[in-house]
Amino acid sequence: MTSGVSLRKLGSSDLLISPLGLGCWQFSQGRGLIGNFWAVLPQEEIESIVRVSLEGGLNWFDTAEAYGGGASERALAAALIKLGRSSADVVIATKWMPVLRRAKSISATIARRRENLGGFRIDLHQIHNPLSVSGLKAQMAAMARLVDEGKIRYVGVSNFGAKRMVAAHKLMAGRGIVSNQVHYSLLHRKIESSGVLNEAREHGISIIAYSPLEQGLLTGRFHDDPSLVRRLSRMRRSRSAFRQNGLARSRPVIEALREIGARRGATAAQVALAWLVQFSGEAVFAIPGATKAAQARENAGALSVLLTKDELDHLDRVSAEYK
Repeated sequence: MTSGVSLRKLGSSDLLISPLGLGCWQFSQGRGLIGNFWAVLPQEEIESIVRVSLEGGLNWFDTAEAYGGGASERALAAALIKLGRSSADVVIATKWMPVLRRAKSISATIARRRENLGGFRIDLHQIHNPLSVSGLKAQMAAMARLVDEGKIRYVGVSNFGAKRMVAAHKLMAGRGIVSNQVHYSLLHRKIESSGVLNEAREHGISIIAYSPLEQGLLTGRFHDDPSLVRRLSRMRRSRSAFRQNGLARSRPVIEALREIGARRGATAAQVALAWLVQFSGEAVFAIPGATKAAQARENAGALSVLLTKDELDHLDRVSAEYK
C-alpha cells in the first residue's frame, strides 16, 4: 500500500479501503452480452493494470459473476496470484446476477464465485440489480446465511433505488447492508435528487460509484477528437453522451475540470475522481476501470488531489444540470 493514502470504513463494516478501487468489468474477455462491451485484454495487460493500481494505493477490486460469466473474477484472481498477493493484502467485492433467477441461486452459485476467485476471500457480495424473480426478503435471507456460514463477510446491493435500498438494509437482521453500488459521476448525479445518497448517509450505507469517468468522457479526449468515438464498441458509442449534442452539453464540465487540473498539476479525469470521493465527505467510494496500465496509474493519481471547498462547489454548479 502506498504511504499517505487514507483508508475509509465501508459502511458499518470493518473493511478499511482506499477511496478508489479498481472496477474490473473490462476484464470480461469479451464474453457474453455484458462482456462484449469491452475488447479482450491480454492477461499480461490485466496483470499490469492490477500491479499499477496496487502500487498507486488502491487496495480493493470490484468484479461480478456477470462480467464474462466469471471471466473477470478469474482474470483478477490470476493477476493477484501472479503478483504474490493474498486475502490479507486486498479486499475483493463481487456480485450475484439476479435476472430471471430465484434467491436460492445465491447459495447455489457461491461455490463458483469462490472457485473463480482462486481462494481469495469474498469480502463484499452484492446483489447486482433488483430484477430477481424472488422477493427481496428471500434474497437478503440467502445473503445473511452466507455470512453466517463464513462464505462471505459483508453484503451490499447495486442499482437499488432509495426505498429498496433501505428495505434491504432493514431485512438484514441487525447487520444491515454496507453499500449500494450505483451509477454516479459529474455527468450522472441522479442519486442526489432521487434520495439514494441522502438515505444512504442516513443509514450508514456507503455509495460505490461505478462509471465515475462516464466510460472515458470525463477525460476530455472525445471532446478533443470526436473521431475517437468511432473506435468504441457499438454498445458504448450508441450512448447519447458520445454523440455530437452530448459532447457539446458536457464540454463546460470538461473545461472546468481542466482549469482546476491546470492549477493542481492534475488531469481532468483525476479532478473528476477527486470530486466524487470528496464532495460528500467520506460517503462515496468510486471504482474507475482501466484498459491500460497508464490509465490505472492516472486513476490512482487522483488519490493525491485534494480539492478546496471553492473547487468542489464550482464543479457542483457547472454539473448541476446532471442531477
